[in-house]
Amino acid sequence: MALTKTVSQVIRLEHPVINGFKEFIMRGNVIDLAVAVVIGTAFTALVTAIVTSVFNPLIAAIFSAESLNKTLVVPLPGGDGILFGAVIGALINFVLIAAVVYFVIVLPLNKLKEAQERRRSAGVPSDVVADPTTELDLLTEIRDLLAKNAAADQGPKHTA
Repeated sequence: MALTKTVSQVIRLEHPVINGFKEFIMRGNVIDLAVAVVIGTAFTALVTAIVTSVFNPLIAAIFSAESLNKTLVVPLPGGDGILFGAVIGALINFVLIAAVVYFVIVLPLNKLKEAQERRRSAGVPSDVVADPTTELDLLTEIRDLLAKNAAADQGPKHTA
């Protein structure tokens, strides 16, 4: 009988482990992290394409090689080699990503925080709402619109 209760709890998602997992997933920072990973992946693909299509050919042309990965090769005994060009390509990729993250995300957010701090220190409230709308206001407006539509539908009827 105890086994049946446990199975029904799991099926209804009432088990403490399942509840904890649901709370974990519903946290805002988990969703934000998932979005950041997806955007980061897309952004990495973009930067990699720029490095591969623009910077690699330019640097490879300087070193007379077909790609950056094949430049600055230090041969080792046994036929292998150290690929310094590949490291330079990865470094360029990293610097570009870091620069865009800093100038597009970090710097504007820091400026926004500084502006908010200046407003706070000057005594200006950060959230000034001229006309806050409440649920009661919205419900009243909906009621009035429904009543107006109902009156228009029941307008004067002509009998012949």
